[in-house]
Amino acid sequence: MYDTSTRQRALALLGQGLTVSEVSRRTGVSRHAIREWQLRTEQGRDLYAAGSRECPRCSSAPRPPEPAPDYSYLLGLYLGDGCISPVSAPEKKVWALRIACANAWPGLIDECVGAVRALRPDNRVRTIQRPGCVEVNTHSKHWPCLFPQHGPGRKHERRIELAAWQREIVHADPRPFVRGLLHSDGCRPTNRVRRPSGDGWYEYPRYLFTNVSADIRGLYTEALDLLGISWKQNKPIEISVARREAVARLDGFVGPKH
Repeated sequence: MYDTSTRQRALALLGQGLTVSEVSRRTGVSRHAIREWQLRTEQGRDLYAAGSRECPRCSSAPRPPEPAPDYSYLLGLYLGDGCISPVSAPEKKVWALRIACANAWPGLIDECVGAVRALRPDNRVRTIQRPGCVEVNTHSKHWPCLFPQHGPGRKHERRIELAAWQREIVHADPRPFVRGLLHSDGCRPTNRVRRPSGDGWYEYPRYLFTNVSADIRGLYTEALDLLGISWKQNKPIEISVARREAVARLDGFVGPKH
């Protein structure tokens, strides 16, 4: 946990126009924590609210998980590169949430771990080295409650849709959800195209999102529509964002993986 003065200094530096990465380097605070404080401040929420052991979906009065930005971001990661599976004996009803994060992006691994800890602060979070990736792994009886998209079989072979309470979270602020999806199944390559005259080339950045599930691609494009970000179906399983203003919008809250 960071103390009050650290949080206030970080927000003050953001107010001076520094980027999240610059503030992180100056203060030693993780980028994930700084983004969370920024979002809480923008949304008028308590900057110092603590987590709870109780499952928000299993309580006598079900409510959305909090912090909402962390949940929405983790939902995007789960739909892209995550799964939920039973741990040991099925009768124990303990589940493992597993998110695969490429070795090449240590910053993404840190953000994934941070989001899990924000949602379930009393749960142990493990990082396990797998071939070519790090698995962020944590156990709880409540992962199927928090991610009702869990079910038998591969995601692209079954229906994937958001519950009403999940849609409310995503619609309130689609940015963390889009960010999670792009951090799992997206990239920001530079496209190189020959000029119509045939004289030379020009380059431009674009965002590509690739997922076999038509339902998950639909959730991604719906979120882009809510943000007013233009997109097109580039290939049968690929969505492209290439217009300069649209790429600039995504750069504002996604940016290249790190």
